[in-house]
Amino acid sequence: MKVILASQSPRRKELLDLLKIKYEIIPSKVDETLEEGLSIIEQSKRLAYIKAKEIFNKTEGDRIIIGCDTMVMKDDKIYEKPKDKQDAINMIKQLNNSSHQVITSLCVIIQDNGQFKQYLDYDIAKVYLNDMTQDEIERWVKEGKPLDKAGGYAIQSEFCVYVNKIEGNYTTIVGLPMHKLYSAIKEYISL
Repeated sequence: MKVILASQSPRRKELLDLLKIKYEIIPSKVDETLEEGLSIIEQSKRLAYIKAKEIFNKTEGDRIIIGCDTMVMKDDKIYEKPKDKQDAINMIKQLNNSSHQVITSLCVIIQDNGQFKQYLDYDIAKVYLNDMTQDEIERWVKEGKPLDKAGGYAIQSEFCVYVNKIEGNYTTIVGLPMHKLYSAIKEYISL
């Protein structure tokens, strides 16, 4: 059974590597514009679905397609990937010394001997950040490569020193809820 990750995220690749299974990466190229009238959970689930579906439609045979979407939210505001370094500084300032939620949706589409299954779910974790100084924020933005990360940070990087605690699953924050993925594909893979 072919396994395909519909993402070019190095963080998702590192997590999927933990399963020690063979897989390939075919990044999705869908338009990730948010749709009006959808909740953040609905937005995230929709994006995970269209990413997986795009790659499913481009491939054939027995396969497992994995699509994900991660969003950061605080006070009903979505923090996507920063547009530039100033946007990243502003994001970190707004998330600084408080808590926020990280929502990662997961869509798994499976074709096995002509049978189709679809798994679409999400997971939420809460992240509490310590109080960062202006110098610390600017140093992170200068050195931490925040532009390809929802919320402008990566918990698995040197940014971890600013994280006071988390509530929920760590892999959800990184961008691929492994406990949910494993439940969806365990009957098709062997570890």
